[in-house]
Amino acid sequence: MRDGAEIFCRLALDSILPGSAMKAWMKNQSDAHTTIARRSSRMRLTAMVCALTACLLFHGCNYVVMIGYLIGGPPSIEPEFDAMTKESMTDKDVKVAVVCYAPKEVRFSFEDIHFEVSKFVTFRLDSHKIKTVPPDYVKAWLDQNPDWDRAEEIGAAFKAKYVVYIDLKAFSLYEEGSASLYRGRSEAIVSVWKMDESFEAGEKIFSKEIISKYPLYQPKSAADETLSNFKALYMTRLSEEIGRLFYEHYTGDDMGDAT
Repeated sequence: MRDGAEIFCRLALDSILPGSAMKAWMKNQSDAHTTIARRSSRMRLTAMVCALTACLLFHGCNYVVMIGYLIGGPPSIEPEFDAMTKESMTDKDVKVAVVCYAPKEVRFSFEDIHFEVSKFVTFRLDSHKIKTVPPDYVKAWLDQNPDWDRAEEIGAAFKAKYVVYIDLKAFSLYEEGSASLYRGRSEAIVSVWKMDESFEAGEKIFSKEIISKYPLYQPKSAADETLSNFKALYMTRLSEEIGRLFYEHYTGDDMGDAT
């Protein structure tokens, strides 16, 4: 998860270097894909070892299950979007735009959180073979069209088949009632709008409430981590929670985020 800090810094630099935005974005995708692949492999290996250990400790173990873990690893989980809509963002020739809205009370403490969330989620989707519109392009369009009020407008502007709209209702980084313990928390509604073949109109086909918490089981001491590093870690975690709605993941992937 510490790789999230490096990713966060690269994304932040990209936003202030407009001349190299596209080049930096493409390089980030290559680096990030390798990072995510390695992390996922470690998590799946940990889950497999735990499952095998449990099998050895308890005599009631089903050896067929144990052999299945040895051969194929832990079972995968179908994305909720795919299960509910019978569609997939990984299909050929599909392009996805991501946009996040945060109310003033959230942006009061985190001025650019809406752009940061959309950027991290876009990165997450792209690293899982989902073709995306570069977030700087979306941000530029939003800046030029401050009166936009429909997700379909973004789909039309970029000819994206799907628009992932994140309504971020709450965001915090400290444990409730504490200034010395970190715990990221978010509440959001993630919706997907599907554009028609002409990219002139669209309809909402998916909606899911996200209630996020990291670390999962106990907060992290502020003495052990800088706020900026913890924020990067949590943004990586939050983007993964949202991203899993749209790409396959595995049993045991959350084990590394427990503490």
